[in-house]
Amino acid sequence: MQESTEIEKIHHLLRRFGLGASESEVEFYGRGGYSKAVDRLLASDGHEEPFELTDEYLKNNDGQVVANPRFAQAVWYTEQLVTNRPLSYKMAMFWHDHFATSAQKVSNGPTMLRHMRLLRDRGLGHFRELLLEVSRDPAMLYWLDNENNVKGKPNENFAREVMELFTLGEGNYSEKDIQEAARCFTGWTYGIRRGNRLNVARNQVPNVNSEFVFDIKTHDEGSKSVFGNSGEWMGEDIVGILCGNPRTSYYVTEKIWKWFVEPNPKKATIDRFAETFRKNNLNIKELLRVIMLSPEFQSDSVRRVVIKNPFDFCLPMARQMGFGARMAEIGKTATDYQQRRQVLQFAGLMKQSTTNMGMELMYPPDVAGWESYTAWITTSTMVERISFGEDLFGRGGRGAVSSDLIGSGVPAEVVDRLLSVFDVSVSADKRKNLLDAAVKSSGGKVTARNANVVCGAVTKLLCATPEFQFM
Repeated sequence: MQESTEIEKIHHLLRRFGLGASESEVEFYGRGGYSKAVDRLLASDGHEEPFELTDEYLKNNDGQVVANPRFAQAVWYTEQLVTNRPLSYKMAMFWHDHFATSAQKVSNGPTMLRHMRLLRDRGLGHFRELLLEVSRDPAMLYWLDNENNVKGKPNENFAREVMELFTLGEGNYSEKDIQEAARCFTGWTYGIRRGNRLNVARNQVPNVNSEFVFDIKTHDEGSKSVFGNSGEWMGEDIVGILCGNPRTSYYVTEKIWKWFVEPNPKKATIDRFAETFRKNNLNIKELLRVIMLSPEFQSDSVRRVVIKNPFDFCLPMARQMGFGARMAEIGKTATDYQQRRQVLQFAGLMKQSTTNMGMELMYPPDVAGWESYTAWITTSTMVERISFGEDLFGRGGRGAVSSDLIGSGVPAEVVDRLLSVFDVSVSADKRKNLLDAAVKSSGGKVTARNANVVCGAVTKLLCATPEFQFM
């Protein structure tokens, strides 16, 4: 019984903080028990990737970098399919919602991909450094108009959002604080490098050659008063002041808790974890560690209570079926355009499916990110969720079913293997419905020839069950 409990906890850990609890990942991370799984997952940001999706993947057949974000999206979806660093990408998804920046305006694909990779690479460090790097990122500067924030004519967009959405939360600052903070960020812009020259940009979509620039000529060097303290503050000072405010540790902790643990935490619970976050100098990885090891997170009461967003619905299923491993094998030897397109082939289904379910990565709906919880379940999005179960074995995944899953070809065994692969338990009545679908679509025997049809029929029904909507 104890061993089963440990296994269940490891599944829970990987569902929430990984990219799903595939059988291979449960086996890898779970050796030695739950605490060892936590250690390994937190160290996974140092794992070697199977191959690198280089800038060549952003080029068309003529060797030109494609500005349209569709290439960058394909690369980002594929990276998540093949990665050996699940926590890094899961946190990048959280920060993508937190620092919601959209290709709707930042319409240069390589710029958006660089922004996403920043969230991935800095998302487990100290929050102050993450906030500072994001604030200087050309995508963010353009998204919130800070390239037009100049002395004598401050633009308050970024200063407002950095307080309302990134650090303090609404109502924990004054309009005067925003106005004065905007003056601190004057001169923060980006330039576009051409050869050895870095030209300050205004109202130009940043591209792959854009870099942060502090344009001292347009910076307001006068004294500013923010939260009752006066000084000749600069942007870095405001980032430090905000990160030193206890409200920031509470606000960020609460958002992380609601995303990864449960939607309705008690204030006393957040207070306790926020204090730990502050004491660790806003070290994100250490906050995640204490959450993962806490009785609250390991409690049965928080398992299968978070509704899967489209990202958490689609990505784990694809990885659990081995699509990532297949793409990685192709990527290791890809040397030309056609081979690189083959590596990215499954990304199209992933993008279309998550978009139809309400979440297109790189396109959050507004600066506040996506709605969540019950907002993910509507009549139209449920149709898409159900369809994805069939599409996974249809247009997106011909030849996806391994001989191990088919086994002896007995429909009941295939159903049970699919339930195990997709990390879900259903009632006896629902299992019978799945079995009936398997028998009907197979004629009583699952073979390599009909396996995709059978698995598609079973998984389509599985994706319609209430149990499968939660993680």
